[in-house]
Amino acid sequence: MTQTGTNERVLTTGEWIGFFSMAVGVFMAVLDIQIVASSLQEIQAGLSATQDEIAWVQTSYLIAEVIVIPLSGWLGRVFSTRYLYVLSASGFTLASLACAFAWNLPSMIVFRCIQGFFGGAMIPMTFTIIFLLFPPRLQPTMSIVLGLIVTMAPTIGPVLGGYLTNSYNWQLLFLVNIIPGFIVSFLVFRFLDIDKPDWALLQKIDFFGIALIAIFLGSLQFVLEEGSKNQWFEDDTILMLTITAIISGAVMLWWELVNPHPIIDLYAFKNRNFTIGCIYSFILGIGLYTIIYLTPIYLGSIKGLNSLQIGYYLMVVGLFQLVSAFIAGPLEKKIDLRVMLCLGFGLFALGSWLNGQLTVESGYWEFFIPQAIRGSALMLCFLPINTLTLGLLPMEEVKNASGLYNLMRNLGGAIGLAVANTLILYLNKMHYSQLRESVKSTDIHVQNLLFDMEQQLDTSIIDNPNTAALLQLSSLAWREAGVMTFNNLFQYIALIFFSALFIAPFLKKVGTDKSASLPME
Repeated sequence: MTQTGTNERVLTTGEWIGFFSMAVGVFMAVLDIQIVASSLQEIQAGLSATQDEIAWVQTSYLIAEVIVIPLSGWLGRVFSTRYLYVLSASGFTLASLACAFAWNLPSMIVFRCIQGFFGGAMIPMTFTIIFLLFPPRLQPTMSIVLGLIVTMAPTIGPVLGGYLTNSYNWQLLFLVNIIPGFIVSFLVFRFLDIDKPDWALLQKIDFFGIALIAIFLGSLQFVLEEGSKNQWFEDDTILMLTITAIISGAVMLWWELVNPHPIIDLYAFKNRNFTIGCIYSFILGIGLYTIIYLTPIYLGSIKGLNSLQIGYYLMVVGLFQLVSAFIAGPLEKKIDLRVMLCLGFGLFALGSWLNGQLTVESGYWEFFIPQAIRGSALMLCFLPINTLTLGLLPMEEVKNASGLYNLMRNLGGAIGLAVANTLILYLNKMHYSQLRESVKSTDIHVQNLLFDMEQQLDTSIIDNPNTAALLQLSSLAWREAGVMTFNNLFQYIALIFFSALFIAPFLKKVGTDKSASLPME
């Protein structure tokens, strides 16, 4: 790395290669969460697993990932960014190879845990490298690049996964990581060497803190993933793990605050911008992961679309996100980042609210405008959040803080999905009950509808057309209840994003020189 006359750091060609190699690794790690989603049925058949058991292919990855993210800052100080990233990328690649050759469900769960553990460490490290490697002038642009990667990978994942599985086999979902993974490992090792290992930290390993973090986050993630499937606290395992998460979480907070050599430094939350930025990251996680989860379910269950057709709907977000990146960069230099953040969250709220006006007849173009608005909003959210959250921290705190910051986004997604799954069950039943009460057998319109249904049935193969018509009417009511449920969920997300605007005035301004100014008046 060289210096200019203005003391600005100028990256070498090798450092550029190293950074973009890290970005490719992040894309692989984020993509692997969603690429499996559209092919779980094929994996289930291949591993002879039940419907409930196969969910662990996703759950095991997420639990391991969420545990390692807050530890990545300490691990980065011990091993250095270079060695830890190469170790993580190589481990992720080898675990992907093992997943492709898993012989049963237990072996797949073990390999996915390993894959998630190594993959989770790559994400916060790449966000950290922006603030360690690039001068302030380039940090917003690089944040745009990573923001595009993090948000486009979940959009591409289900489509790519469905295509690979339909055209070839589910093992290819994991084998596609092998060649890129080893190339990324080699290029990062060869070109990126910006800090040195601090082996002395190994003499002060906070084993108790590591154990508490693993127990707390592992239990919490399990409860959030499995709670809605098992009726929450009616299940003894969910109840026990909830108590475990509460106790271990409380002890972990106390221990990390009093320990002179903590595995995660919670004192970063003394910085007001970092605390508020983590709240925004949490909310953004709710919106990103929940909508990416809800939209395919709606399109599949209500519209009856296949994975490729669903992909065409979801690609709208990614395309508009890509276009907005060319607007967000110049805009960042002209307006207050806090104003830009409010604009992004406001547009995301608007897009989600418009998505909550669906009917059964809603087609591609009814989805197009809301998704275009949300896609345009994402860069306006990501860019200011990254800078406002991490831009005022001392350089020695950025590694640790980046792990906590990324953890909040993942926790937001996990909690958002858990709440969404619970609300889907509750709201579906509630709306169906309301529809059932409003449909009276004495109503002339209901009688005419049932009569028309009976006339359309083939009486040669149906013994009781009246009963069949009633079942058909009940099915229609459930479908309408489903539409109303998804509308409610999109509207709830819109309200959450709109509410987030009220805490923006408490942020301190962050300029290109990373100096703070007073809160917004």
